Amino acid sequence: MEFGLFMGGFIHEDTMAADPDAEHHRLMSEVDLAVVGDRSNWKYSWWTEHHFLWEYSHISANETIMPYVAAKTNRMHIGSGIINITPPVNHPARVAERVAMMDHLSEGRFEFGTGRGSSSTEQAGFGITDPELTKDMYDEVIGEFKYMWRDGTYSHDGKFFQLPERNVLPKPYVKPHPPMWVAAGNPGTFEKAGKLGLGVLCFTGGSPEKMKPLIEMYKEAIKDADPVGEFVNDNVAITSSFMCLEDGDAAIDWTTRSGNGRQQSLVFKYLDTFPKPGWVPEWPALIPDPTREQVIAGREMGASIVGTPEQCADALRMWSDTGVDQLILGPSGSVYPHDLLVETVELFGNKVIPEFDTDPEFSTNRYRAG
Repeated sequence: MEFGLFMGGFIHEDTMAADPDAEHHRLMSEVDLAVVGDRSNWKYSWWTEHHFLWEYSHISANETIMPYVAAKTNRMHIGSGIINITPPVNHPARVAERVAMMDHLSEGRFEFGTGRGSSSTEQAGFGITDPELTKDMYDEVIGEFKYMWRDGTYSHDGKFFQLPERNVLPKPYVKPHPPMWVAAGNPGTFEKAGKLGLGVLCFTGGSPEKMKPLIEMYKEAIKDADPVGEFVNDNVAITSSFMCLEDGDAAIDWTTRSGNGRQQSLVFKYLDTFPKPGWVPEWPALIPDPTREQVIAGREMGASIVGTPEQCADALRMWSDTGVDQLILGPSGSVYPHDLLVETVELFGNKVIPEFDTDPEFSTNRYRAG
C-alpha cells in the first residue's frame, strides 16, 4: 500500500480574518509539506484543480504549482487530482501539452489525474449549463490523449472539440506516457474506471468496510479492461485525513478542533453533483468537528487515522485488508498550524509508512513498463 498527500488549498474563513496573507501562506505551506513528504517516504502528492470556490479550494492553476513542487522534490511523484478535461474548461490539446511538459520537467514523475468537475459553480463559470453534458465531454476527450502523444500529427473533429491536423508538442518524456487516473465518487465510476484501464482517485472516502465493495468492483472490471491509454494503471487510491503525533491524546484533541467540519460542509455547498446524505445540514449550518468519542469510534473502524504511530498503524491494517493500492491523506483541510502539519507528515512518513510500503518502486512505473 502506497501513500500520497492531498493538497486542496482549503482556507478557513477564520484564518483569512486573522491573516490578510492567508491565501499565500496556505499555498506555500502545502508546497513545503510536499518537500517534507518527499524526504519522509511519501510517494505521491496530489494537487487539485478548482475554480471560484471561496474557502473550499484556492488551487486553480495546478499546472503552475505542480512543476514548482517537482523542482523542489527529488523522488516524489506529482499528481493532478484532478485536471478538468472538459473542453470549455481546458482545451484537450492544451492539456496534452501541459501534461507532457510536466512529465519532462519532473523527469518522469508526473501522474495524470483527470475528471470533469463536480460543481455547477465551476461548470457554469465556463459556460457549461448542463452538468450531464460533462459526462459526454469526458468520454469524447479521455481516449484522445494517447493519439496526441504519438509521433506525428493529430486531428479531431468531434462534438465538443475540434483540432485541425497539428503536431501536439512536446511528446512525453516517459514512454508511452504518464500514468492516467480518473476521479470517482460513485460505484458506476469505479466500474467504468476499471473498464477503461484508468487508476481511480476516490474523493468520497469512508470506512474500509464501506469502501471494500467498490474496490472489489473496480478490481473485477479491470480484469477485462479496454484501456483508453497505452497501458492499464491498475490502481485504487482513496482519500482520507489523518493526525499522527507521539502524544495520542493530543492528536485526538487537535482533530476535535480541526475545522474540517467546515471544509466538509463546503464540499456539499459547492460540489452539488455529489449525492448529499440526509444527515448533512443545509448551508450555512455546518457539519460539526468530531467529538473525542467519535474520533475513537472511527479509529476502531479504520475511518479515523488519528493517534500515535502505533494507533495509526492499527487503523491502516484494516485498509490494507481491503486491497486498496494507495491512501491519499489530506492533513491541510484544516486550521492546523504549519508546524503541526510538518510534524504529523514527518512522523507518519518515518514511523508508519515503512510498515505498509516496503517496495521502493512506484506501482505506476511498474505498470507503465509492462
